[in-house]
Amino acid sequence: MNNKREILDSLKKVIDPEIGINIVDLGLIYKVDPGDEVVYIEFTLTSPGCPLADIIEADIRRVLRDDLDITGVEMNLVWSPPWNLDFLSEEARLELGYPI
Repeated sequence: MNNKREILDSLKKVIDPEIGINIVDLGLIYKVDPGDEVVYIEFTLTSPGCPLADIIEADIRRVLRDDLDITGVEMNLVWSPPWNLDFLSEEARLELGYPI
């Protein structure tokens, strides 16, 4: 069984195509539950109108399969709490030019 840190490290390879920063540092991953047979991931997008949900979901499945041989992934796209700039990691803030 994989642990949460391994899964998050793998998810850092998923880049938001519009912003160019990984989804972990953007703060889009709200929950990771590395279950015995299925990994549960709760995530959001930067806005409800974002057209990239399918691309990001496919990338999540791909990196988990390729990096950790995880094929059982359950994802839930949520809107609460709504994403905002406070969710950015320090690395993402620096890259985007926001104060730390």
